[in-house]
Amino acid sequence: MNDSLAFDQSWYAATAHAAPAHAALASDCQADVAIIGGGATGLSAALHLAQQGASVMLLEAGRIGHGASGRNGGQIIPGLRLGAADLVARFGAEQGGALFHLALSARDLVVDLVARHGIACDLELTGHLTTAVRPSDLDDFAHEADAAAKLGYHGLSVLDAPAAQAAVASPSHGGLLDAGGGHFHTLNHTLGLARAAAVAGAQLHEHSAVTRLERRAGGVVLHTSAGRVTAAQAIVAGDALLGPLNARVHSRIMPVANYIVTTDVLPDGGAGLIPGNQAVSDSRFVVNYFRRTPDGRLMFGGGERYSPRPPADMAAFVRPFLERSFPMLAGVGIAHAWGGLVSITRSRLPDIGRDGPVLWAHGYSGQGAVLSTLGGALLAEAALGDESRFTPFAAVAPSGFPGGALLRGPLHVLGMLWYALRDRTG
Repeated sequence: MNDSLAFDQSWYAATAHAAPAHAALASDCQADVAIIGGGATGLSAALHLAQQGASVMLLEAGRIGHGASGRNGGQIIPGLRLGAADLVARFGAEQGGALFHLALSARDLVVDLVARHGIACDLELTGHLTTAVRPSDLDDFAHEADAAAKLGYHGLSVLDAPAAQAAVASPSHGGLLDAGGGHFHTLNHTLGLARAAAVAGAQLHEHSAVTRLERRAGGVVLHTSAGRVTAAQAIVAGDALLGPLNARVHSRIMPVANYIVTTDVLPDGGAGLIPGNQAVSDSRFVVNYFRRTPDGRLMFGGGERYSPRPPADMAAFVRPFLERSFPMLAGVGIAHAWGGLVSITRSRLPDIGRDGPVLWAHGYSGQGAVLSTLGGALLAEAALGDESRFTPFAAVAPSGFPGGALLRGPLHVLGMLWYALRDRTG
């Protein structure tokens, strides 16, 4: 599904560190845990399992990091798609607070892994700013900052319009600054996780698509075109690219395409656009998001598209949204344009769970840049018998989409039309 989304034309591919190739699975073998998917979820699980002495076999259908973990916006946004206020309203202070703090730990986990394994991924902990597209958003921001503070998190601050416009040279009514946020090179981060997992003893295989997941007494068997992996447990970490391999998991997510560009190198390196070098997104449901790159470009993603099919010209599709956010960049050259699939759930909470020997984590709903690494760690802990951090998410697993996979496409089109109208009318 990602084949038409121009990964090789991405800024990430152009600036990635050299990484070793991993041979395709070519024979039958055994492992304690078999993992489907070579993104941050699968690699984090592989790393944490191997560090605890488990034998791990990871199977990636394409190349390591060529899914969402190697092409997303690289924005470090602490927490979940649902903020502290929504979590407490939905689940109460105790359960909602536990979910909130568990999600916050994803940021610290990524920072720790980057430092511990020497992952060179341009990590910038400069904050994340959400800009207000409606005056009423400021009330919501104040409510969120207050709810987070009551749960013990004091990283949020509300900016008035002058302060927000000083932080980012884009029209807005104000902003919500999260001091815990930032950004990084998501592909280099993923490749770094792969290197660390391999050093720890995990076996990684690229170009090894799993065609069937078979349950047997005492475990599972993963089938590929060239071999099989027999394991006591399997971790399904394919997210939006999983396809119908596991019907339960597949029914809980809706794959949505998203498109990103980087501009030509800007005369001031983008310093005049985002002086503090924060990661930025706006308050629309169909979010626009952007940040500076280390080589002096603006990376910009988002825009409304009512069809799941990719546009013929991704740069031309994204340009009007970029220029609306930054009128001074009208006509700017676009150097890279690419797309990727994001998986969303009905509740906008990740789907993390297990069914006997099969565990999974996916559906990060646009927050997966760091949540995916946490998801893999939670799966590893559960596979090793400790479900204390796994259970809070499993307890709030989202339900499937009405009509299953058959109606998700039409639902996506209707939903995008509705939320685009809501973004315009408030």
